[in-house]
Amino acid sequence: MFLKILRISCRIEVMVKSLLYSVVMVSCLNAAEPVALFDGKTLDGWKATAAPEYWTAKDGVLIGKSDAKKTGSILWTTKDYGDFVLEGEFYYNGKIDSGFFLRNESEQIQLGISGSLKRDMTCSPYIGKKKGYPVAAVGVDLLLKEGEWNPIKIEVKGKKYTVTLKGKQVLEYTTDAEPVDGPIGLQLHPGVEMEIHFRNLRLTPLDEK
Repeated sequence: MFLKILRISCRIEVMVKSLLYSVVMVSCLNAAEPVALFDGKTLDGWKATAAPEYWTAKDGVLIGKSDAKKTGSILWTTKDYGDFVLEGEFYYNGKIDSGFFLRNESEQIQLGISGSLKRDMTCSPYIGKKKGYPVAAVGVDLLLKEGEWNPIKIEVKGKKYTVTLKGKQVLEYTTDAEPVDGPIGLQLHPGVEMEIHFRNLRLTPLDEK
């Protein structure tokens, strides 16, 4: 009797382990894989709103560089996205006023000096409807380094934005805007002669069916 119970117990244990393994495998198969937004060689998959000559690709780096005309330009992905995690690195020297537009031109995560506030607001949200920065990212001054590659991660999930700089969360913000699929944009702000570099830009969709 004892041996029979033991055999049944072993079979149940094997079945449970098998079921757990299947669940893990299905989860892994369903998990979205990161997609490269920049191939390191060309601007395929991107389109500039103005001054396309300001944007170039060289040696794995996407370069945005304006000139004395200080014309503003946004480089948009040609594809729209819903919820996603955007990861990459940015590098700069000198004054910049740039950022990542999230699904539209009214929702942005700032990089560099705010033209209106005259101070660095990197990783803070600029919200067009509010005509400014509703909150400021925390601890960025201890992490951000000019003349170095700065890894950044931006999670966009519904109305919630979470920003991580160099592995440290610096912002969590909930916008008022209704989430509508749209492209991602990189900015060269008008009125500023500047240069900013991006690399390893990749996106993980969070809403794939």
